Amino acid sequence: MSDVANCPTCGGKSKIKVTNGETTFKAVQDDELIKKVGQLKNAMQKFKEKAEALEKELAEMKSTK
Repeated sequence: MSDVANCPTCGGKSKIKVTNGETTFKAVQDDELIKKVGQLKNAMQKFKEKAEALEKELAEMKSTK
């Protein structure tokens, strides 16, 4: 996943790419931002589900002792 930050010249959201010590900014369209947010939400949901499953497994292990 690419890094997203504010562009220093226009203040808009942009993708950051560093090549040979030189940083370049590429403007990000709103639909790209929506897609990125969707990807992050999906990743967080998967992480949350895994954490809940591990908590349940840990609770079961503790209760059997």
